[in-house]
Amino acid sequence: MSRRSRKADTPPGAARPTVTVCRGCCCGTPEVPHLDHAAQLADLRASLADVASVRRTDCLDACEQANVVVIQPSAEGRRAGGRPVWLGLVNDLDAAAEITTWVKNGGPGLADPPEILDLYTFSPSRRVRRELED
Repeated sequence: MSRRSRKADTPPGAARPTVTVCRGCCCGTPEVPHLDHAAQLADLRASLADVASVRRTDCLDACEQANVVVIQPSAEGRRAGGRPVWLGLVNDLDAAAEITTWVKNGGPGLADPPEILDLYTFSPSRRVRRELED
């Protein structure tokens, strides 16, 4: 199989990490004050444009953790054992900057996250995880 046909068979975004930013019922709203939500999303998109897919999604059903960001590994990261990492309370510029640094370094499976992101990591219910992966 040629490199060109292999690339065509790869699902969009699979070769790169995917950063999913919740902007549903609580995330991205005035319920989380003192943050320019549109600017946060635009900054993530701009700073990660060359290394990751950044997508906005409606409610991820983890409202108590607003604002929620999920980092899904690239195909290479998944082969190396990386799994999606759920981050909650991403309500400041420093957290978004740490996410950007980690994803630029490879993200889940390929690079250890900055220690500060341990404060944001949480585990959603299995039902919620399945909905994102579908």
